[in-house]
Amino acid sequence: MCTVCGCGEGEVRIEGDEKAHGHHHHHQHAHDHDHGHRHDHGDDHHHHSGLGDLDYGAGPAGAAVPGMSQGRMIQLEQDILAKNNAYAAENRAFFAEHGILALNLVSSPGSGKTTLLVRTIEMLAGRLQASVVEGDQQTAADADRIRATGAPAIQINTGKGCHLDGHMVGHAVEHLAPMDGSVVFIENVGNLVCPAAFDLGEAHKVVILSVTEGEDKPLKYPDMFAASDLMLLNKTDLLPHLDFDVDAAIANARKVNPSIRALKVSARTGEGMAAWLSWIEAARSMALAGHPLSATAAE
Repeated sequence: MCTVCGCGEGEVRIEGDEKAHGHHHHHQHAHDHDHGHRHDHGDDHHHHSGLGDLDYGAGPAGAAVPGMSQGRMIQLEQDILAKNNAYAAENRAFFAEHGILALNLVSSPGSGKTTLLVRTIEMLAGRLQASVVEGDQQTAADADRIRATGAPAIQINTGKGCHLDGHMVGHAVEHLAPMDGSVVFIENVGNLVCPAAFDLGEAHKVVILSVTEGEDKPLKYPDMFAASDLMLLNKTDLLPHLDFDVDAAIANARKVNPSIRALKVSARTGEGMAAWLSWIEAARSMALAGHPLSATAAE
């Protein structure tokens, strides 16, 4: 079990491995899971009388694992994130070298993320080359939807894992081989907790909040909104049928991240999509700034 997020160990399947290598190349989760550690039952292990191992994350590590001390969990978390960050740095260097804008799309399940991404790619056609790294625990359904637009997509099935990490994305991008000066959308596993902690080498995290979810999501899941540069309030076509308070949702997001930008969008009606595409193109210009591709990639 990963002490950072609690996801279980399991095989990660990156679509295309068999074709590329001639065999099934199963990539284990990039986390190192040290099962040979000493079970330290020191003073930092039990903090709440009567609760034993179940300290409900009240200790310094902010998590509870039976048989593992808070100090040990903190050390494992540091090791896991350091290794992930090394992979993310490699990804970021690759994107910079090739003038590629990488966007990490994060949300709860059911936010309409894939539908929004499909509409985005369709509207970018002829303006900007796009490709997608698609993350789900199982199935290739979303990657198939992306490919129907004509954009290349690589599916990562994380199994029991609840987020993508830098190693998975780096390997997927190798298979994807995105064009210089293009945009890579990384559609993360639906989860507002764990993806906040894992840098993938992206230029920006974009958090998608459906108006069907509730205005208090930014306060309940502050780490994700604090880590994101842009919040897309999605499914705005449903607002006449809901009690969702748009201003309150934006205000809550800015309580945890005063600099976050918010756009209202609807993949169904097209509301706000022009502003979203303009934001993407501005971010791409920043990715190309000072890059040798800048003179030709925008042509």
